[in-house]
Amino acid sequence: MSRLSQQEEKELVSFIKDWLKSLGLSQKDLANELNIKSSRTSEIIIKIKELHKKGGMFNIAKNLIKIEQNWLNNIKNDYRETKQAPPYNQLDIDSLVNKINQDISK
Repeated sequence: MSRLSQQEEKELVSFIKDWLKSLGLSQKDLANELNIKSSRTSEIIIKIKELHKKGGMFNIAKNLIKIEQNWLNNIKNDYRETKQAPPYNQLDIDSLVNKINQDISK
């Protein structure tokens, strides 16, 4: 594989920063997914270069897509866990109060 040019490297870094920002995540989140100890840009670039050596831009894209899918699945799972239907919603309560009032008036 050919090496990443400085321009390609610069564009990838810019893309990754924008991508993380759009997802509301940080370089630390990406570093965790890439299994690297440091979240510094230079360390992320080293890992991106390793991915490039193993399969070019296709391999970089494949890995970033896999990471994003993992994040999105985790967000969905977290949402499902935190979203619990309350035992009664406002309409149920209003209906119960109306029924009680009807029973009292009889």
